[in-house]
Amino acid sequence: MQPSSVKPRHVLCFLGKDDSLLHPPKAVAKTIADFNFEIDRTYSQGKPDPHMERSFGVSWDRVFPNAWSATDEAAVANHKAVLYVLSPPLEQQKSVAYSAAALRIVEEMIEAGATAVKGESAGVAHGLARWMQLAAECKAAARTNQGLAVTAAMSRTCRLAFAKRPLGGNSYNESVGFHLVGLPEVYVAKSRGSDRDAVKLTDEIADAMAEHGVDASLRERKLALSQGSQYADDDFKFNPYGIVRIEA
Repeated sequence: MQPSSVKPRHVLCFLGKDDSLLHPPKAVAKTIADFNFEIDRTYSQGKPDPHMERSFGVSWDRVFPNAWSATDEAAVANHKAVLYVLSPPLEQQKSVAYSAAALRIVEEMIEAGATAVKGESAGVAHGLARWMQLAAECKAAARTNQGLAVTAAMSRTCRLAFAKRPLGGNSYNESVGFHLVGLPEVYVAKSRGSDRDAVKLTDEIADAMAEHGVDASLRERKLALSQGSQYADDDFKFNPYGIVRIEA
């Protein structure tokens, strides 16, 4: 497969109860700047966005049990401000580190009063409690006997935070957002089983790629990378690392 020159970016969407959301506390602003993320002043706004209820409605993570609550839905419905935060373009080998940084920003923004959060790049939302759980798991996954490091467990946590699966296509149950941790998408033929079966296999293959490398994992399973993405290369959902298709 020919490599793509496209570099993924995180787009984080935060909702708040007033326009103070647009001016994060100095400590949070410093975290955003230190990680080379930036606030998007063009699309952030100190007023409600009437599309947010529908946008979050189709984005909630429906795999993890109780990933959001009625309180989270009410926060979306009653929001009064929207803030977007963008990552720099991600180098593949640094994707997990930047996704961990994105989770840190999410954590600090929630602590500063953000009432709802969505990962815009893949269209995935969790409730505040789940976001905080993922942030804590990411920190724990970074701790090794040799100190802090990027680990396969961290990659998995960031993937669960910022990618979505399964999306039902015509023939496959698809993932979207794996490029945010430097991995290709995984598409599982619908004829192989249920949505839950597809999630299990998708996660199994993604975990293997994160731990052992993409090439080695695909060789072991006699799988190949392909391109043919349904997303244009200027779409935040476009994965420059390709697609692994699991046929029937």
